[in-house]
Amino acid sequence: MNDALSPASPPSAAPAPAAPPGDVPQLQQPLTGLGSTRIMAITSGKGGVGKTFLSANLAAALTRRGWRVLVLDADLGLANLDVVLNLHPKTTLHEVFTGKARLEEAVVEAPGGFSVVLAGSGMIEYSRLTPAVRSEFLNVIRTLAPRYDVVLLDTGAGISDVVLFSVSLASEVLIVATPEPTSLTDAYAAIKVLAKQQKRQHVRLVVNQTARPGDGRAITGQLQQVLDRFVSTDSGRPMRLLHMGDIPADPAVRDAIMRRQLVVLQTPGSPAAMAITQLAGKVDATLLARAPA
Repeated sequence: MNDALSPASPPSAAPAPAAPPGDVPQLQQPLTGLGSTRIMAITSGKGGVGKTFLSANLAAALTRRGWRVLVLDADLGLANLDVVLNLHPKTTLHEVFTGKARLEEAVVEAPGGFSVVLAGSGMIEYSRLTPAVRSEFLNVIRTLAPRYDVVLLDTGAGISDVVLFSVSLASEVLIVATPEPTSLTDAYAAIKVLAKQQKRQHVRLVVNQTARPGDGRAITGQLQQVLDRFVSTDSGRPMRLLHMGDIPADPAVRDAIMRRQLVVLQTPGSPAAMAITQLAGKVDATLLARAPA
């Protein structure tokens, strides 16, 4: 761990870009009135840490445990969930938002048996949170979420207004980071913003691409020391960082990515696949407090 993450020297969180006054609505509170559906945002401070790959594989692992799962591609302008799943959808959220298709047409079954709603890529009009984007996205979640047990929001990376809005809809947040200093510094920045702006009392952490058993727990402990010293919640207590597991560096992951397949399906006995299966079990035990239908 480098000095940037020592308790004596907190990572500096770059402020989110300022939006023109009145252009972007306030962040939404976590959605209620969805019955027993649980919404989890899977996000990261930095891109390229395996967030979308983890979202898709976790969805498959939860489906295998008997849950009805929807993955919603919340990276509206730079979506790549379709690439990870080797899907070629005719209908994305872009067609839904522009009235060219019905929402039901955008729901696709993915390998692994879960449902996905995909977003477009290279859509600059979705790079900022306008009132229209906010309204359409809320309508999508309120319409679809009650049909599932679990909704995973695969958000973009960083602390843009679109990312923070997507995360604000979820009752639980799972941060994905790797052991690299840049990833951890950006993870700290994202956690700090979630504590300050969204009044989060805790977030969950998965450390991807770990080299040795126990690395992720050690990293979580060091990040927690920084949070204890520099980030407090509205209750006056430090933000709690809950370690959910490690995904070890594994050649099977790269092979699955290149083949556009899910590692939990392609090589279920690989170290990464077994770690994701264990993560699904932990999510099941800690967040889904009822028996699946």
